[in-house]
Amino acid sequence: MSRASERLRLLIGHLDRSPAVLAAATAAQTLSLYPQKLRYTMDNDLLTSEERLFYEQNGFFVVKNLVSDEYIDLLRRRFEHICQEEVNIPGLMVMRDIAISKSEFVPDQRAVSKLQDFQEDPDLFQYCTLPQILKYVECFTGPNIMAMHTMLINKPPDAGKKTSRHPMHQDLHYFPFRPADRIVCAWTAMEPVNRQNGCLVVLPGTHTGTLKEHDYPEWEGGVNKMYHGVRDYNPQHPRVHLEMEKGDTVFFHPLLIHGSGMNQTQGFRKAISCHYASSDCYYIDVKGTTQENIENEVKELAAKKYPTAINITFQDTWAFRGRLVQGERHTL
Repeated sequence: MSRASERLRLLIGHLDRSPAVLAAATAAQTLSLYPQKLRYTMDNDLLTSEERLFYEQNGFFVVKNLVSDEYIDLLRRRFEHICQEEVNIPGLMVMRDIAISKSEFVPDQRAVSKLQDFQEDPDLFQYCTLPQILKYVECFTGPNIMAMHTMLINKPPDAGKKTSRHPMHQDLHYFPFRPADRIVCAWTAMEPVNRQNGCLVVLPGTHTGTLKEHDYPEWEGGVNKMYHGVRDYNPQHPRVHLEMEKGDTVFFHPLLIHGSGMNQTQGFRKAISCHYASSDCYYIDVKGTTQENIENEVKELAAKKYPTAINITFQDTWAFRGRLVQGERHTL
């Protein structure tokens, strides 16, 4: 079996309902005849026709065993050092699940649900510069690549309030830059992730739609800070539960509707991710749009974190965090 056929077989194995994807695979032979229809991937020598068509139609793409166990173990140790407050990283946001935050503080990984904005930590940020990840990112962004948003997620065992859920959402809701088609997320499992510990859930094909209105869902038990959810989507849309092994990496479009379920195990589900954008992307004004609520929330947070900063804008917060990881920095 060829490398492309094997990879496509693994991708299809993720699907709850595979007929549509099987049809996409059989239609792959027409790809070269209609290059003008390729909107979400760029010409490259890495992805096969089948792989490009899969992303074009579904908005996500899984690469098995892309990051080594040894490197992931280094990330885990660094995460533990940060949780134990052995190091202080400028700009890093250490976040806690609201159910955990109401309990007694414990200075270790049990108290931390997410590290966000780790661009100033050379050990964690090395993930964003891994050549094996950037070669795939370039297929979606082009050669000039900015690392814009970084996270290490430590989904805790659910405390009985269902707060370990992440509502269905589109990542573009958080980003005041465009075009969306030149933005991509790389999300790597740091251990086996499955439906029991709250793997990613995606709605294939929703990346072809528009940005929807987001707000906090009205969930009993509460919702974690800044975990906005899509206001209106079709709950009957076919779902894919991305069960992945340690080192597997999924690349997905910022308009793809996705989320994750509760962690119903006693362990922590770790993953690391980075959102990349072409440095040729540009900032937009989100006032008067569905993104204005997240703009206001981010500006309030920035004002508390940096009280001496005057008139900081939503766009400023992203320009400050962005880092060039390949090529030249242009508009962003």
